[in-house]
Amino acid sequence: MLALIAGMGALPKALSASQAEKPLVCSLDGFLPDGLSPDVVFRLEQLGTFLIDLKARGVREVCFAGAIRRPQIDSAAIDADTMPLVPIISEAIGSGDDGALRAVMSLFEDQGFTIRSAEELAPDLLPGAGVLGRHQVLEASEADAARAERLMETLSEEDVGQACIVANGQVLAIEAVFGTDWMLASVKNRPDGKGGIFYKSPKLGQDRRADLPLIGPDTAMACAEAGLDGIVIEAGGVMVLDQESLIARCDAAGLFLWVRERTI
Repeated sequence: MLALIAGMGALPKALSASQAEKPLVCSLDGFLPDGLSPDVVFRLEQLGTFLIDLKARGVREVCFAGAIRRPQIDSAAIDADTMPLVPIISEAIGSGDDGALRAVMSLFEDQGFTIRSAEELAPDLLPGAGVLGRHQVLEASEADAARAERLMETLSEEDVGQACIVANGQVLAIEAVFGTDWMLASVKNRPDGKGGIFYKSPKLGQDRRADLPLIGPDTAMACAEAGLDGIVIEAGGVMVLDQESLIARCDAAGLFLWVRERTI
């Protein structure tokens, strides 16, 4: 049996709908998915009890999907089954994004669960390389994409974000703890006018079983509001939700959508 550890956003619903057998949907309290009602809501302070419950329900595989933020831990609420896990939970909360996910996944693996990736469960969410939609990539945007790729390779070592904004060779913003939406909103009123690209890719060496980058129709709207020329994502490394709607919104907003092969 598969358990979907579902965070915020639309990805958990898409993954659940793609499965022939409905997974057990489980969510961390305060971080519920969009349009999908969890079967189980748990707290981090009772993670050990939650893992025991999953085993009792016959769960053998888990998939992590959707966004969560680092929750505040109430030390007084930690139960006996979770107490032995506290050192690893503390390590996870104090790590970068990829480090935190690796620590959490290790807890599940130590209990005998197999981790399934979102791309494994729904491979159609990874589009093939090429330009999608009506608008072609600008010449200046090709150079910006190469600059963005080099930047994200460098930042991978620091385990920060998975996206950036580059215009005319200049880095305007880097995704960090506040996420993609905040980054895009930060360049709306820039003094140098419009143009540039939104670039998204996985970190080099990241564990692809969790937190693989994702875009959807709302990404196109945010990029248009930020005055960008287009969206560039790494082929085979970024999932796309509701591709048809995303392309339609890019077309309507005058944005190109480039699924680009990695070059370095």
